[in-house]
Amino acid sequence: MVNPVFFPGGDIGSLAVHGTVNDLAMCGGRPLFLSAGFILEEGFPMADLEKIITSMGQAAGQARVAIVTGDTKVVARGAADGIFINTAGIGLIEYAGAIGVGSIQAGDVVVLSGTLGDHGAAIMSLREGLGLSSQIVSDSAPLNGLVQEILAAAAGVHCLRDATRGGLGTILAELAEQSGLGIALEESAIPVNEAVRGLGEILGLDPMFMANEGKFAVICAPAAAERVLAVMRANPLGRQASLIGTVADASGRLSLRTAIGGERIIDIPAGELLPRIC
Repeated sequence: MVNPVFFPGGDIGSLAVHGTVNDLAMCGGRPLFLSAGFILEEGFPMADLEKIITSMGQAAGQARVAIVTGDTKVVARGAADGIFINTAGIGLIEYAGAIGVGSIQAGDVVVLSGTLGDHGAAIMSLREGLGLSSQIVSDSAPLNGLVQEILAAAAGVHCLRDATRGGLGTILAELAEQSGLGIALEESAIPVNEAVRGLGEILGLDPMFMANEGKFAVICAPAAAERVLAVMRANPLGRQASLIGTVADASGRLSLRTAIGGERIIDIPAGELLPRIC
């Protein structure tokens, strides 16, 4: 679910496809088949539904997956926020190594595929009527192709995680807590578009916690880092990839070295930072 259903860089249909494709990719899987379930509020415009379905088909084609089954329900006016879409998917895991939090090791490095907060900023700019749609575009995209390129080219990939709701700060704080290892980031190495940074300052939002729909972190062995970066930067979805941190001590905490040389601990947010936007 997302409001508005159309936004710069995508819509609820492409977003639904990308979300499930990326969830499978972050497990090291090659997505193959999706299901799609629709809940439509009575009176939802048919023209908008046609646009959304067309967008889903295009997104599935781009990700090289097939939408093979689904269902539609119509509910009374006021019982839903226009349209809800639920997708699920299956695929194949072909990578020989185990990808997940249990594979993270002290000494690993953290590579980020690109700029933070683009999707969250695009949605919030529309909601707040800030007129920045020409400057801020959602990063919603299928990541499975890039992930497969990385896994084919680099041994030593230990964990993958897309920085969706809660942003990079939340996913890495969770990984630090779950692994029992400390993750240390360098603020100066984390790319953020200036328009996104400016919107964050206007609305009091930290790009570290803003949603993304086309960015992910790779935690890998140091020997694999240069190869991972090279593969990312050769792909349009990873042109601004950066090595942003390391896995260090056994603190189980996420820390950030600031641009002025200080250090702060980043905790998992205690509540909803934003209304649901993905």
